[in-house]
Amino acid sequence: MTYKEILKQYWNYDNFRGIQEEIIESIGKGHDTLGLMPTGGGKSITFQVPALAQPGLCLVITPLIALMKDQVRNLRDRGIKALAVYSGMTREEIVVALENCIFGDYKFLYISPERLDTDIFRAKLRNMKINMITVDESHCISQWGYDFRPAYLKISEIRELLPTVPVLALTATATPEVVKDIQTKLGFREDSRIFRMSFERKNLAYIVRNTESKQEELLHILNSVSGSAIVYTRNRKRTREVAELLVNNEITATFYHAGLNNDVKDQRQKSWLSGESRVMVATNAFGMGIDKPDVRLVIHVDLPDSPEAYFQEAGRAGRDGQKAYAVLLYAKSDKATLSKRITDTFPDKEYIRKVYEDVNYYFQMAMGDGLGCTFAFNLDEFCRNFKHFPVQADSALKILTRAGYLEYTDEQDNASRILFTIHRDELYKLRETDPETEKLINVILRSYTGLFTDYAYINEDSLAIRSGLTRQRIYEILLMLTRRHILHYIPRKKTPYIIYTRERQEAGRLAITRDIYEERKESYITRIKAMTEYATAEDKCRSRMLLRYFGEKNEHNCGLCDVCLSKHHSGMKLGEFQEMENQIREQLETSPLSAATLLNRINGEREKAERVLSYLLSEEIIQSNDGILSL
Repeated sequence: MTYKEILKQYWNYDNFRGIQEEIIESIGKGHDTLGLMPTGGGKSITFQVPALAQPGLCLVITPLIALMKDQVRNLRDRGIKALAVYSGMTREEIVVALENCIFGDYKFLYISPERLDTDIFRAKLRNMKINMITVDESHCISQWGYDFRPAYLKISEIRELLPTVPVLALTATATPEVVKDIQTKLGFREDSRIFRMSFERKNLAYIVRNTESKQEELLHILNSVSGSAIVYTRNRKRTREVAELLVNNEITATFYHAGLNNDVKDQRQKSWLSGESRVMVATNAFGMGIDKPDVRLVIHVDLPDSPEAYFQEAGRAGRDGQKAYAVLLYAKSDKATLSKRITDTFPDKEYIRKVYEDVNYYFQMAMGDGLGCTFAFNLDEFCRNFKHFPVQADSALKILTRAGYLEYTDEQDNASRILFTIHRDELYKLRETDPETEKLINVILRSYTGLFTDYAYINEDSLAIRSGLTRQRIYEILLMLTRRHILHYIPRKKTPYIIYTRERQEAGRLAITRDIYEERKESYITRIKAMTEYATAEDKCRSRMLLRYFGEKNEHNCGLCDVCLSKHHSGMKLGEFQEMENQIREQLETSPLSAATLLNRINGEREKAERVLSYLLSEEIIQSNDGILSL
């Protein structure tokens, strides 16, 4: 089948969009390929289509567990066999999934980067027929990316095990420095290809509102612009507060953050997607892989700490191509708030060593022990016991992870799951099962598929409704069936983990090197400054500022942002004035001209060109000698 036939059969699209087809052709021919595509550009198509066009399995490396589960579910809904392996799964689950990849004719294996380094994965990988490797969110591999993850560095080792397999790296946010670093870290070959899709969004108006009353401004904007909206806040507590503010002012809203359980997240997501709730108030945990094209507004109540994060979140507005707004609310106090984030994100090295010592006491880890040990970790309890602030402690643990002393995973929310450990025909021969157990087994068999070959995610609340049993009774029955070796039940667990990647060291001898600490801190400060400059600029087109940050030289103003629409001293819109002034300067840089000749060479309305020229002459920005104009 051709690529377009696959696209039509599984997605019902007739044609590819943007640079999708070029990327697919490149990776299909075996070239290492880097695709730079903004949010909503259709990244998943670029690896799913070529993987389906050839025999074998596509290995997809992504750090986003929620997105991983979502894509696996979507592929299965289209009749495509896909699996996922990520932090928090049991060894039994992982073995079942990897065995299925070897023997089960699966087309996609999604895996979190942390799982690449396990002995079991590497042993099973040797027997898999891998046709391509996809590295999603590939900016995470770069030391200079805003979201660096040490586990991504293991991908180059996987490449050594699969030397002939091409790599497709995808990202929506990468500066020129990060693009080079991605290619180096992934060991791109000499015949590699890079494809860039313009990051310009011609339907998206970037707006900054200077206000000391963000609540009033938020309500004013939402009452002035109709349609679906996302409001981003910095922390979980604020999501609830802002949602309550909106509801109290008769704007339907709900809130979302990583601390909610999966059922609540799903319910709130559906409420927003269906339009039942107009506004989703969320942390940056919301939005990845959410395909709602008609979002008219994305509002940031708090400043993100990098243009990359802002661009990605703002880009969720207007994916249907219709006019949309990305609004940043800025108060004078925000500059100090951003500066504090630097010390929160990079606490002193002595503090980092203190946190390491306290973690060892917390787990009662002896000197020289610990290698490979995994523990569930309660950050709040840890901070209470050892008198730490959670934000700084969290940052210290992430720096210790980069330094290679331990692996600190974010909070994992793993839904309950089951696998039948006996054959289906044995199940029907079972004796001594009480009516409630029999009823529950029948409901499970009717509700879920693949229960005898793979772990299936289950929802105890749904089973309670269908069976008429209480949630507690379902839990008891499933534990009893596990003890009888009829099935294996893994109850839902929600917790971060700490894994010791080295034996316990003396705190004073921890090596926190310049590339892990000082250089990354300098890079973080640069991003903070770029974000502050964006928020405070009064005479630069906001779209051009963002594009220039990502290395895209755009010679025209957007004409949509608040700067372009603000008034110049001449009375014209600032964006229009700057466009005309740039044209006039370009003409006069070559040689002096008469006013008539100059005006004939200017694109746009002659009357506006005359107004700009008159203003530049009056301010003596342009000189006139005997009717000949010059700079």
